[in-house]
Amino acid sequence: MNPHPAQHSPSDMAVLEGLRRHLLPLEDGARAHDPLVRLIGQARFALLGEASHGTQEFYRERAEITKRLITEKGFNAVVIEGDWPDALRVNRYVRGLSDDKDAVAALSGFQRFPAWMWRNTVVVDFVEWLRDHNSGLAPRLQTGFYGLDLYSLFSSIQAVLVYLDKADPEAARRARHRYACLDHAAEDSQAYGYAAAFGLGASCEDEVVQQLRDMNRRAGEFSPVSGLAWDEAFFAQQNARLVRNAEEYYRTMFHGRVSSWNLRDSHMVETLQALDRHLTANGPPPRIAVWAHNSHLGDASATEMGERGEWNVGQLMRDRYAGDAVLVGFSTHHGWVTAASDWGEPARRKRVRPGLPGSWEDVFHHTGTDRFMLALRDNTALRPLLTPLRLQRAIGVIYRPETERHSHYFHTHLASQFDAVIHLDETSALEPLDKGPVWNTGEAPETFPSGI
Repeated sequence: MNPHPAQHSPSDMAVLEGLRRHLLPLEDGARAHDPLVRLIGQARFALLGEASHGTQEFYRERAEITKRLITEKGFNAVVIEGDWPDALRVNRYVRGLSDDKDAVAALSGFQRFPAWMWRNTVVVDFVEWLRDHNSGLAPRLQTGFYGLDLYSLFSSIQAVLVYLDKADPEAARRARHRYACLDHAAEDSQAYGYAAAFGLGASCEDEVVQQLRDMNRRAGEFSPVSGLAWDEAFFAQQNARLVRNAEEYYRTMFHGRVSSWNLRDSHMVETLQALDRHLTANGPPPRIAVWAHNSHLGDASATEMGERGEWNVGQLMRDRYAGDAVLVGFSTHHGWVTAASDWGEPARRKRVRPGLPGSWEDVFHHTGTDRFMLALRDNTALRPLLTPLRLQRAIGVIYRPETERHSHYFHTHLASQFDAVIHLDETSALEPLDKGPVWNTGEAPETFPSGI
């Protein structure tokens, strides 16, 4: 699309001209991401974002970048914004350790809303590629697949019990007694959190902490020479850690968004660090690709999130690992997205409105280049152009175009938020494996739901 200079102020014109000198067009072909691969260099953590949870191109480009990091840079772990036990099933499949017949079956654990985040055609193709890549490699040379999130409170409890039933039936009996504290919630995490937060039910904090301590002691009895038993003890330990953190998260979420957000992202970083230590014990320090939303992986201190007192994975990883963590954001101006109209509703294919005037999406659109990357790290000439505050769009699993400014935009200092940004001007909707009855119908009418 052609730029329209007349629509912009003199300051915006200066930004556009500066951007055009620095943008790196993404050409078709195997070498499209050469500049980004060079930028990542020897960093151990590549945090690869997305501006929505339902854009086909974000998932596809991220998968292609990750393939190159695995084959050319020795990355040996992919960690997603998904639950630990569900991702662990995929991990076993890509390592040839499961009975699942294909990637679709391996991904069937992702049943919780929004299942399309990981049960989609791009992830299926990547999981099959990863299994093929791992085939014939020694276990220590294979690339694993893991989850970061903490929503799997009850399925992680079940995973701990299944492990202990095999490893130590008496320890399993004790764990069942402790976890029985949560039985009154009937496997409804939010119901537990509400009751515990307002004194309508017992808090199970002491019980889940004690169980984590036991699992920590048990994991400490193993060493890398234990092989698969060492891995399984670590996996169970992580499920117990998730139960402890999820219990606190659900207890806190009714008292304030900031505290629950910070708990969630702190858990994600805690998981990354635990995985880093585990993989390091069996070889050189691992190199890890992280797949999550821009709002988790961009540095929150460079956005209005930080002004609210929120931190995130990107900020914490920079604090802990400095240049060893590379933060990559994605952006789009218009197109289609897979999203719901409200929490728990079916996935729809919705039209993404053009970026708001003056937003980063709008500025990128008016460069006149449809697909490009901006390398921001240590780019002293570009930094002054991208330091001022501008709006940036974030679409999660819910998209409400009728309240787009309020629901989906926040201010950012882009130069400090990311080390690189990939802009794809027009994008399409992620294709779910389970489309449901309304996905193919397109977006709801502009007047939905009132009809007015």
